[in-house]
Amino acid sequence: MFDQPPLWFILIAFLLAIGPLVFFHELGHYWVARWFGVGAEQFSIGFGREIAGWTDKRGTRLGGYVRFIGDMNPASQPDATAEIPPELRAISFHHKPWWQRFFIVLAGPVANFLLAIAIFAVFFAAFGMPRTPALVGQVQPGSVAASINLQPGDRIESIAGQEVESFEDMRRVVSLRPGEHVTIAFDRIGQRHEVEARLGEQEVTDEFGQKFRVGLLGVLGGERVLEEVPVLRIIPEATGYTFALTRSMVDGLVQIVTGRRSTKDLGGPLKMAQIAGQQASLGAFAFIQLIALFSINLGFINLLPVPMLDGGHLVFYVAEGIRRRPVSERAQDWAFRGGLALLLALLLFTTVNDLASFGLFERLGRLIG
Repeated sequence: MFDQPPLWFILIAFLLAIGPLVFFHELGHYWVARWFGVGAEQFSIGFGREIAGWTDKRGTRLGGYVRFIGDMNPASQPDATAEIPPELRAISFHHKPWWQRFFIVLAGPVANFLLAIAIFAVFFAAFGMPRTPALVGQVQPGSVAASINLQPGDRIESIAGQEVESFEDMRRVVSLRPGEHVTIAFDRIGQRHEVEARLGEQEVTDEFGQKFRVGLLGVLGGERVLEEVPVLRIIPEATGYTFALTRSMVDGLVQIVTGRRSTKDLGGPLKMAQIAGQQASLGAFAFIQLIALFSINLGFINLLPVPMLDGGHLVFYVAEGIRRRPVSERAQDWAFRGGLALLLALLLFTTVNDLASFGLFERLGRLIG
């Protein structure tokens, strides 16, 4: 078991992980906005007072959020009180057609997904793609796999309706479903079979002493190999790998919303900082992989249809395209307020979760007792 890294190391690792991701996210907005001829007043890292920055030849203060001409705040909420001079309306974000605003906002999350794809593509090109065939190597006695008569040599094809192409896919699907009833499809000597099973569950402890509840099937795979990926397949494989990880995130969120998974599994900034410090302490390879995961997470979260997030803006723009007129300023204002309240509540909830996972409340209870 590894020791937890010191607080200063965790903070530096977190900033090194999140800073570039926020920059790439906002750079996605900025690039597409410039393509559509939108003027940007400011491009800075963070929302506080400026620490350092410079002004480009277009007059944009660079320094990560992008504030376009006509924006009231970093969330790109239109400033109803501002009078846009006629000469600036051609480059004002809110005077552009709805579909251009849609693509400008969408570009932020897409940039995060593209960054993750690029990181995985570099890894696959340099080291190969880690893959273990989805073949049953051994069946553990008394396990769920034994109870449904899985045998060595069987090829797992799908679990819970999700296709399985490798042992890594199988582990990812199973681990997210502790104690759940699922359908397992497998191939045995060219014949397809489907069986119903209730997955096992186990509490595991990682190398840093953190505990997780995971699902179990009870099979062992073969030896993991690094497959050489042909040059023309590197990007498609990296894209598929990113899509599989995104699907796992969607899967986990659905489980929490539907009550099949505890809300205690939701982590916030403190947990992310701890994980960043832990992975950085394991070396550059593990840390860069984590940055790719964080990038996917940032892109996915921003696509959620919550006002204040990019997904909320996208909903407004689609509604504008269907209705052929913008959503009323009053409705947008109330939606932004509700979205802000929801995000603040979620931040508070996840922070409490993080502190509980650190054992803070348990220690306080012992002190009081």
